[in-house]
Amino acid sequence: MSVGRKGAMKALGPGLMFAAVSVGVSHLVQCTRAGAGYGLSLIGVVILVLVLKYPLFEFGHRYAVATGTSLLAGFRRQGKWGLGLYFILTLGTMFTVVAAVTAVTAGMAVQLTGLSWSMPVWSCVLIASGCLILAIGRYPLLDKVIKVIMVLLVVSTVAATVAVLPKLSGMRLFAPIDFSQIATVTFVVGLMGWMPTGMDVSVLQSLWVLARQRETGHAPTMREARLDFQVGYFGTGLLAVMFCILGTSVMFGRDVAFESSAGGFARQVIDLYTASLGEWSRPVIVCCAFTTMFSTVLTVLDGFPRALDLLCGSFWKEELPYEGQPNPERSFGYWSWMAVLVIGAGSILFFSMASMTSLVDLATILSFVTAPFLGILSYRSVTGSWVKEEHRPGWVLRTVAIIGMIFLSCFLLFYLYSRFLM
Repeated sequence: MSVGRKGAMKALGPGLMFAAVSVGVSHLVQCTRAGAGYGLSLIGVVILVLVLKYPLFEFGHRYAVATGTSLLAGFRRQGKWGLGLYFILTLGTMFTVVAAVTAVTAGMAVQLTGLSWSMPVWSCVLIASGCLILAIGRYPLLDKVIKVIMVLLVVSTVAATVAVLPKLSGMRLFAPIDFSQIATVTFVVGLMGWMPTGMDVSVLQSLWVLARQRETGHAPTMREARLDFQVGYFGTGLLAVMFCILGTSVMFGRDVAFESSAGGFARQVIDLYTASLGEWSRPVIVCCAFTTMFSTVLTVLDGFPRALDLLCGSFWKEELPYEGQPNPERSFGYWSWMAVLVIGAGSILFFSMASMTSLVDLATILSFVTAPFLGILSYRSVTGSWVKEEHRPGWVLRTVAIIGMIFLSCFLLFYLYSRFLM
């Protein structure tokens, strides 16, 4: 059965939302830091994690199309403990996630506007603007904005990477990776934690699939949904490699470290592009970098309240029929959780942000810690007896998912051992 063009276009959207939330801190920050500090040595780690996490993220799309409900319903099917575990894991990460992406975006805003407001002030402006966009446009506007932003970013990044490739000739491209050093282990854990993004996004994916279906009135086939997901996922993977190359070509082996402040770091990221494309490109790159990060702010601001609102509504039910809440973004619960999220993230930004890079490291490490548990919940959901057999993942996806969960769990134990016992 081939994928019809009309149906594929109607299904296209959640995959780009996934790309938007992925191509932010993990790429602009972590991948460029990987290239600057280790050259191309960590590209293998990036590719390995992308392969092993692929089925775990794909399950979000798959479950929504197969059942017409979000992954939260799959968690509830396993018992209240499934929802409770997701609730605890989400509360443990969502504030640092929003704070981290907002801090990076604030740095980009300084480069875009030239206004040197403090990072907390800029963060408040950005969060308020994001809430306003979500209140006015809701999912349809968010979906349209994301598509434009991703095109601009991809074109700019491909052009910059192609421009720097000749410069790699004759350079020292690799640095040894010493896992006996806690600093190395910590950075690699952070890199993997958000590569391509945190595992909690798999739940948000399922919600975006259903929101897109409600907007278009088109129920996508499994092939159409898979194509949408693969466009976003493989695109983020390719961009991750490109950012590693950019970081390597401009900063590796030159005794230049990334600054810890948001504004200074943002300026250095912009310099990665302009050093490759020329100073004429700075206004374009600044605009692309800012809109890319702001799209991540929008997606996490929308996703966490959407998920927690539905979670609370389903805790006492056997299953969560999504049709029961046709417009969750209009509900009191959605905006109540939005307020909690904004207050929590704002508190971190105002009172606990020693440096932007430290905040990013904390957020990515927390996401890595939760990844195996969320992966197990997603796997059990999509392979459950309540999912039609033809919609369950095949043996290849199941095998890769199991290997991925084992790998993430083992590396988590290794990190904890290195952090507290070595």
